[in-house]
Amino acid sequence: MNLRDLFKSRRKADHVDEELEEFRAIMDAPEECTEGFSVSSLVACLFIGLVMVPGTMYMELVAGMGMGGASTWVTVLLFVEVAKRANTTLNRAQLFILFYLSGMVMGATGGPLFTQYLVRSDAAVAYGLSTQFPNWVAPSNLDELPRTFLHAAWMPAVGLMLFGSVFGMFTNMVLTYALFKVVSDIERLPFPMAPLAAQGIVAISEQVEGTGASKAGTNVRWRLFCMGAGLGLIFGVLYMVVPVVSGALLGQTVMVFPIPFVEFTQYTQKVLPAVATGLSWDIGGMIGGMVMPWFAMLGSFIGLVVTIIANPILHAYGQLPTWQEGHNTVLTLFDNNIDFYFSFGIGVSLAIAIYGFFTVWRAVRERKRAGSAPVRPEGVPKNRGDIRWRWVFITYLVGTAAYIFVSGLLIDWHPGVMIVLFFFGFVYTPIISYVTAKLEGLAGEAVEIPFIRELSFILSGYKGIAIWFLPVPKANYGGGTVFYKQAELLGCRFTSIWKSQIILFPIIFICMLLFGSFIWGLGEIPSGLYPYTARMWPLGAKNACLMYTATLDEFSPFREALVLWKVLLGLSIGGVLLIAFDFFAAPIMLLFGVVRGLGQTMPHGVIPNFIGALIGKFYFQKKYGREWRKMIPIFAAGFGVGGGLISVVAVGIVFLSKAITTVEY
Repeated sequence: MNLRDLFKSRRKADHVDEELEEFRAIMDAPEECTEGFSVSSLVACLFIGLVMVPGTMYMELVAGMGMGGASTWVTVLLFVEVAKRANTTLNRAQLFILFYLSGMVMGATGGPLFTQYLVRSDAAVAYGLSTQFPNWVAPSNLDELPRTFLHAAWMPAVGLMLFGSVFGMFTNMVLTYALFKVVSDIERLPFPMAPLAAQGIVAISEQVEGTGASKAGTNVRWRLFCMGAGLGLIFGVLYMVVPVVSGALLGQTVMVFPIPFVEFTQYTQKVLPAVATGLSWDIGGMIGGMVMPWFAMLGSFIGLVVTIIANPILHAYGQLPTWQEGHNTVLTLFDNNIDFYFSFGIGVSLAIAIYGFFTVWRAVRERKRAGSAPVRPEGVPKNRGDIRWRWVFITYLVGTAAYIFVSGLLIDWHPGVMIVLFFFGFVYTPIISYVTAKLEGLAGEAVEIPFIRELSFILSGYKGIAIWFLPVPKANYGGGTVFYKQAELLGCRFTSIWKSQIILFPIIFICMLLFGSFIWGLGEIPSGLYPYTARMWPLGAKNACLMYTATLDEFSPFREALVLWKVLLGLSIGGVLLIAFDFFAAPIMLLFGVVRGLGQTMPHGVIPNFIGALIGKFYFQKKYGREWRKMIPIFAAGFGVGGGLISVVAVGIVFLSKAITTVEY
């Protein structure tokens, strides 16, 4: 047997990835979908806007983690208890809508808070950009204005944000649905990662409905949920409440655990030069490692080990010359990124993107050879809320045209930029979205061609930094397909999702501006009262400003950092590993984890993830078998609820104390 025949025998269409099969078999879709939008959904919209938005914004500034998934579970549980006292119940579809509504907060908490820092940051001054930001990004005289976004000078920036948010919402809703319809209904892909998030809702619904009890008469799912909530409450007090409340009441932040991580770099620099070391004390990282696939966590850890070994070698051979002794994690990452990993990472990401396209092409070819026709499967639930294809095409054309028109106005119809806009709108976005949707359906993975936006801007010939803030019609809608699969598994009609999003969007947008202004008015951001911003925002500003210099006439650190041979090296090493892993039919999660880890992996979050994965794999999975995959997502959801509940209390104390102390008599 020659090498070609051996390769073909290793990649037979019936090859099964056992780990993906475990995730895939967690739950099945019901026969019929039901309406999930109700009066409780309307009330939830107001609750989310008035309580969850400010709480999430504040915790994001303090710890960099917002309230995350905790806000979703807090909202769901609160309304379950209210429904009980109103002698009514919420079905799975209604619970999913509550889950979805509160989840929208996580994507809407940034707003212009970082922008106000970026345009005045030391990085912007150092790169000579502080006077070049257009007024539709931020006012030019921020230091002379009050700290509020409700000022006339902010209206152009707010208006552009509103435009991008509105059109982004509609195009994302409809086009993500269309891709799901293709890869799930027509191609019948399994979406192995979709059942994970659904398990917490199943646990709550069984508790509400009184179903799902074990033979011993105990509701195992609900017990797991409550155990996780108890741990989340305890840890939330130590990790979140103490620093938040002490900073508000004492004027000095007291931390039981360092936020966002404890720094070891300056202690290990003699042994591990140019290596960023540290550890995150967030126990949620360990639980997340238990939830995620074992091979994905193993691959990430291998990537970390490679980084720890490679960086001292690269430094010794003069490939990381910028790093100096005494640099902390932020400076080390930034220096190494400029010297090597920026170009190398582009090459590695290109290898992943090419492999993703190859995987899709191979799956289509195998389907054709098998003679399977693309037909609507029998397993699609009834009354799912599907829409006609013509509305999909209309939404796509109108949304893309609107992006191109507004960007053209802002950029004075620069011919090179217009070509880039049409390329993204009508070529790149459809292709990359389909490939990502296909990979999500096959293996729960996404794909993106790295820095294609940045390189396109450079090739456009435009000079200035305004191009970086345009509402460009570049998007990857494939990643959202897993969300529609979750809705289908829980029997939620898609029209319920769309109605909820349209109603909640204006509430979130208005509350984001109002509470963003309130928080900014309490004090300068970043500052010592917000540990995460004080440590991480300068790195974000440096990386952003580095990128913006690429479209200036003068010296550009971005262009200097982009070295062809390093890109080709990353592409070659990533490609060889992908081919080798594919040849030996290695688990796909391990494949993506290792290759992605070839970039500059930070140990701070990887180590807790891997510790959690080890505990889950070699203790709990041995003890509970395949049931462990159904148990840990529920426990993790409960942990998020516990942390979210205590975070809401802490934020309430902070806002109350600040409101009292700032009242003028």
